[in-house]
Amino acid sequence: MSGGSREPGRSVTSRVMAVLCAFDADHRRLTLTAIAERSGMALSTAHRLVRELEASHALTRDPDGRYHIGSRLWELGQLAPSRLREVAHPWLQELFAATGENVHLAVRDGMEVLYVVKVYGVNAVPIVSRTGARLPMHATGVGKALLAHEPDGFIAAYLTRELERPTPHTVTEPGRLARDLAAVRAQGYAFTSEEMTLGSCSAAAPIIVDGRPIAAVGIVVSSRRARELPRLVEPLLTGARAIARAYGVDTSAAAP
Repeated sequence: MSGGSREPGRSVTSRVMAVLCAFDADHRRLTLTAIAERSGMALSTAHRLVRELEASHALTRDPDGRYHIGSRLWELGQLAPSRLREVAHPWLQELFAATGENVHLAVRDGMEVLYVVKVYGVNAVPIVSRTGARLPMHATGVGKALLAHEPDGFIAAYLTRELERPTPHTVTEPGRLARDLAAVRAQGYAFTSEEMTLGSCSAAAPIIVDGRPIAAVGIVVSSRRARELPRLVEPLLTGARAIARAYGVDTSAAAP
């Protein structure tokens, strides 16, 4: 939720952003009342802004009265830099073809991981991650793979936070989590077992370019098949390294 929109002196731009940011991966369709509540502004103000955004096709109103992000914002979103997704997608497709499991690509955004690509099939285990979703770093394979390769200062700051516990298996004790991250950093990949969702486990590897983690690629399987995760490590690492090389070459080619 965007806080503080009721404060006097807020600009029109900040209020428009508050309305748009009321939508996220878990709230794709909202009533006008929900938009006002989640944006932190008066219903009358939200109503005026929503009507203007609807007129410009930034929001679309469904027959049931709920709103969702409109085609104009989708068009603008396509203009955002997406080189990482473009470089990674063929390798993610290959990894999916080789394993038949859910494969996704995520980046760090603040203290969370943001899922930017997902490749899956009808027989893959259902998972909570989806494109555009944000999840805790410490509870996900891709999050741990990224967190383990961050500078020591960032890791220390992360461990001082109150860590949420999505399942009884989520590691939230700072000392234990620090040891887990040290192991991930040493071995180059991360495993999780029912830490984000009961019934699923994962393996993930960071994509390292110029010594820094720019993203992580992960595979999710049913917990019933947890013993199969070690055999997925090699294709996972191969895919992560291939994406890193392709991205690095692309970066060099684009440099002046």
